[in-house]
Amino acid sequence: MGLFSRLRRQAATAPDAPPAGRAAREETVEHFREFARTRVGVEAYLEPQTNVTQTTLMLIATDGEWTRRRVPDGRAGWDIAQQLGLPFYDVQRTGYPQRMRDWNSRQRIERQRAQRERAARRAADPR
Repeated sequence: MGLFSRLRRQAATAPDAPPAGRAAREETVEHFREFARTRVGVEAYLEPQTNVTQTTLMLIATDGEWTRRRVPDGRAGWDIAQQLGLPFYDVQRTGYPQRMRDWNSRQRIERQRAQRERAARRAADPR
């Protein structure tokens, strides 16, 4: 047993460490289950691994709202979608749906509007 294996074991058991293995999978599935349960027309989209990110699974609702979580590989993403009874698409083949881009634009506009309103309130309050 070398020094690095000891450090790795200690880091994995730290109380504030993110969940790993089976616990991480269950947390991801539960997050997706709650998202799908509380939204209409949810579909699953697999995003491939890149130099910057791991493979991810994205759930997108009819109104364009979305959530994303890492998955080990494409097969795991497909398994989760099947477990939740969701249609499954590969982003490399289908691309992202327009409704997602529209939702992102609406959210950006709402954030900018809220920022302007906060700035106006601060300017009006002479404290």
